[in-house]
Amino acid sequence: MSGREEIVGELMKLLEGFNVKKVPLAPDTDIPAQLELDSVQVMDFIMQVEDTFDINIPQHEVAEIRTLNDLADVVMKRKGA
Repeated sequence: MSGREEIVGELMKLLEGFNVKKVPLAPDTDIPAQLELDSVQVMDFIMQVEDTFDINIPQHEVAEIRTLNDLADVVMKRKGA
C-alpha cells in the first residue's frame, strides 16, 4: 500500500463520522456535495484532518478541496511526502 492509499484510507475513516447518509466513500467522493455537508461540518472535518496528520491547511486551499483525492493531495504536500 502506498503512502497515498494510506492517507486516503485514513481520510475515509475520519469522514465516517460525518457520513450520516452512509454514502459509499471512494477517492473521488465529492465531500460537500455527495455527503451534503455544510461549511461548518466541512471545517470540523478539516480540523480533524489537521490534528490527525499534524498539519495546517490554509483557508485558500480548503476552498479548492472537493474530493478525497483533492484532500489527499493537500495532505501529502503539507507533510512533504
